[in-house]
Amino acid sequence: MSGPLARWHSVNLAVACFALDPAAVGGISVRGRVGPVRERFEAGLRVALADSPIHRIAPSMADEALYGGLDLAATLETGTLRQTQGILDREGVLFLPMAERVEAGMAARLAAALDTRADLALVAFDEGAEPGERLPDTLSDRLAIHLDLSDHPLSDAPALEFEMAALVAARAALPSVSVSDAALEELVVVAAQLGVHSLRAPLQALAIARASAALSGASELEEQDLLLAVELVLAPRATQIPEQAEDVQDPPPPPPPPQDESADDSDQPDPVQEDVPTEILLEAARAMLPPDLLARMAAAKANKSPAGNGSGAKRTGNRRGRPLPPRPGRLGGGARLDLVATLRTAAPWQTIRRNLTGDHTRIHVRPSDLRIRRYQEASDRAIIFVVDASGSSAMARLAEAKGAVELLLAEAYARRDHVALVAFRGDGSEVLLPPTRSLVQTKRRLSSLPGGGGTPLAAGLKAAMELAGLVRGKGMTPSIALLTDGRANVDLSGAANRAQASEDATQMARVLRAEGVPGLVIDTGLRPTRGLDGLAREMGAPYLPLPRADGQSLSRAVDAALAP
Repeated sequence: MSGPLARWHSVNLAVACFALDPAAVGGISVRGRVGPVRERFEAGLRVALADSPIHRIAPSMADEALYGGLDLAATLETGTLRQTQGILDREGVLFLPMAERVEAGMAARLAAALDTRADLALVAFDEGAEPGERLPDTLSDRLAIHLDLSDHPLSDAPALEFEMAALVAARAALPSVSVSDAALEELVVVAAQLGVHSLRAPLQALAIARASAALSGASELEEQDLLLAVELVLAPRATQIPEQAEDVQDPPPPPPPPQDESADDSDQPDPVQEDVPTEILLEAARAMLPPDLLARMAAAKANKSPAGNGSGAKRTGNRRGRPLPPRPGRLGGGARLDLVATLRTAAPWQTIRRNLTGDHTRIHVRPSDLRIRRYQEASDRAIIFVVDASGSSAMARLAEAKGAVELLLAEAYARRDHVALVAFRGDGSEVLLPPTRSLVQTKRRLSSLPGGGGTPLAAGLKAAMELAGLVRGKGMTPSIALLTDGRANVDLSGAANRAQASEDATQMARVLRAEGVPGLVIDTGLRPTRGLDGLAREMGAPYLPLPRADGQSLSRAVDAALAP
């Protein structure tokens, strides 16, 4: 489907399919910030889920709220142990706002609940504004429907409409919808062509297709049901661009069965029914691919990097940041007492302690009951662009690098990012822009970025390493984005020696890896440069060839690969 109204119609169908059997579908991942469009979606979702309890949870919710725990007030009042019921012990649908902030532990707890409970589903509202800010894969893999409302216009988002009687009838008819082996095979083939390797995805797509057929009153799957499943489940998870239809048709058709075998009439058109829908599904999937697919592919490469990504380093403190679960500890040294957690720990022992001391008027707290507040804060991130300004790199590359730096810096205010720029040309390198968040200063420095001369790649990496050390000294987390065609011909001494220049660049890449500085190597050559991928491996960084990328594409790739 194309066009905002058509996409919104798919959203309406997605909510209806989810409402038939939320637990079987698993849930919905909704990408988009808070606004009128998302409010209309959530209002329609609540209408469709009128028969299911809805529980709102937070991305940093404590275990006591999830699984239940001690009822402190009732326990202290009655003198007997009283427990509360956790949210995960209740049936219904969980609404999770700010899902991109979910930590790994919380994601694992929710995933385990979705795997073990047959009456629980999750709607995750992903409010991340950048490619790297996304719902954790642990949860994303378990949610069948993936919607993106981030750029949807309000004028093309009318109120979602449902016929409740039709939903009830479709829910009753859902178990009787039959599925052919050919339909399941088509979904598996499309998933493989899109690079979707999760075994859950084809089964989730099949669940959506069955729900769509039940809504239309059909007893078996039709082409429109499979297309909706591809649009809602498979296309948003694509990690590669599928092959063209000609490539899909390359394998020869199977030989016809022997004439002496008496086959049913329904067996004759099977090859046509299996091939044609698959081609249609693949063509539809190509049209439905997300616009940030290349950026997500870069992010996937970065996640495999041994040096990790370029997110700000996390550190534990006791004053500010994101709250963490309290831990046993002692007062002093700036530690802050978590009074409620301390009382929760001491409450079950009050009867014993009062009998031992004979004092029934006070709350008895022991040093072992003390719980200390903890917070997690992330340091600022500094992206160091190392740009090849030599003659072997086309002047257009410099303009694209300038555009990428400006685009990243324009969004730095929301993420506390800093941007720095190192250029290498001639017989050395120069720090043109120290770490800054000033867009005015950046544009002024970038406008004077020269070009031409030799390619002292090692000197550029050395300058980046020294700048990374200074950045760390200021409490920030450095990351390096190297833009070059890789044809180093000037060594560290400034002499024109291609062999020594390559060796020096390799040594500097190894030093950067040893220092633990994450990065990304972007090949700006007209075609992939031989040996530059090897330099990226020595550096412990992902290699990304972008020969025709503009400033916006470079910005997306860097931000996805070095995302916080």
